[in-house]
Amino acid sequence: MPGGVNSPVRAFKSVGGQPIFMDSVKGSHMWDIDGNEYIDYVGSWGPAIIGHADDEVLEALAETMKKGTSFGSPCLLESVLAEMVISAVPSIEMVRFVNSGTEACMGVLRLARTFTGREKIIKFEGCYHGHADPFLVKAGSGVATLGLPDSPGVPKATTSGTLTAPYNDIAAVESLFNSNEGEIAAIILEPAVGNSGFITPKPDFLEAIRRLTKENGALLIFDEVMTGFRLSYGGAQEYFGITPDLTTLGKVIGGGLPVGAYGGRREIMEMVAPAGPMYQAGTLSGNPLAMTAGIQTLKRLKAPGTYEYLDRITRELVQGILNAGKKTGHAICGGHIRGMFGFFFTEGPVHNFDDAKKSDAAKFVRFYQGMLREGVYFAPSQFEAGFTSLAHSPEDIQKTVAAAENVLSKI
Repeated sequence: MPGGVNSPVRAFKSVGGQPIFMDSVKGSHMWDIDGNEYIDYVGSWGPAIIGHADDEVLEALAETMKKGTSFGSPCLLESVLAEMVISAVPSIEMVRFVNSGTEACMGVLRLARTFTGREKIIKFEGCYHGHADPFLVKAGSGVATLGLPDSPGVPKATTSGTLTAPYNDIAAVESLFNSNEGEIAAIILEPAVGNSGFITPKPDFLEAIRRLTKENGALLIFDEVMTGFRLSYGGAQEYFGITPDLTTLGKVIGGGLPVGAYGGRREIMEMVAPAGPMYQAGTLSGNPLAMTAGIQTLKRLKAPGTYEYLDRITRELVQGILNAGKKTGHAICGGHIRGMFGFFFTEGPVHNFDDAKKSDAAKFVRFYQGMLREGVYFAPSQFEAGFTSLAHSPEDIQKTVAAAENVLSKI
């Protein structure tokens, strides 16, 4: 396996050493093949919002598996999950399930171009929308972590229509619209960034983006693969009160199984085959196992107090780490929204990818390795968000903060 992994973000290239191979997970904890135990803040990169290997999810999966793992034809579970997604997410009137966030973003980009008859798109520096060719321009996530060139192996023609701007910079977006009048199909963005570390939008940034797209006849696409059902039950768009035209989802709606989805206004979604001319297909899309895990996860998230609990424990975690950093003399900043968080070894504030790159990467390496020895597992990169779950206990948070203070006092 190239680099010893099947996804670059799992590698330890930026933090040193070899990636840890896990053997099992349960709740908020993981155990590696050597028997070491960790409090986990990666959460399978976001899906494990109710905790790993939840008993109710596993039981439902076992029952579904008795009927088969893939039908190659429609199944009722697809409709059940579709109705749950449509009722929850403000922008979605119709939805198409796929198998990954990358696939969802590929489909939604083709759809936006079909609907508008335009080809150019605007994305933001450090935002990651999967590894499709048009998005590998100033991308975040593993591309940023590993310091890779923008798009090796990608023909220039496939990225010629991709325009970029710094996140949180409205003037830059206005300039792109002015210099490409009538040519921009859509803006795609993470409404809260998770692939340059965790970065929140400035006040009125999303409102301004919404206004600009309407004024210029372009579509607004929220990539909520990370934020969907995590910042609130209706995603970041419900949390911030901004409704896009199209939305991509993943992670949580598969409950830990491979899944993705894109959806939006009916008039746009009816362009998708077989209802319309834009072709997109997938053999395993809407498979019964992923649908089952997603249904069970979303049911749990609807329970009263869910997001209040996530907000409380994540605030305690982040504030505890920031206080520990300042107490031990380190430049550090960070923040959270509900069950998503991040911190940087810089005074901050961090409003975009250039700001994030000012973080002390060498210090992060020392911190990361120290936390591993303390039994705490963060993403092996300064440029990835962290995730909490309903399974994280107050004791988990207390242990993590105490470990952080211990490590920070020694580096």
